[in-house]
Amino acid sequence: MNIVQKSALVFTLIGAINWGLIGIFDFNLVSFIFGDMTLVTRIIYSLVGIAAIINTILFFVDMDYVNDMDRERVYRKN
Repeated sequence: MNIVQKSALVFTLIGAINWGLIGIFDFNLVSFIFGDMTLVTRIIYSLVGIAAIINTILFFVDMDYVNDMDRERVYRKN
């Protein structure tokens, strides 16, 4: 798992937790912390959306094939 995948996972989890809080308690944590539709709030929502797109793409990628390609690249260098 590379840094882009880990970052996408973190932002997806933030979004999922926030949506869970909205659904269960009618409480928006992001808006509570950063304000209602401030620039920071909009940036966080945008990052969560981008993370969802990245995770959707990763859902359809054969990670065994990608990992095999990475291994071949490392062995070629040595």
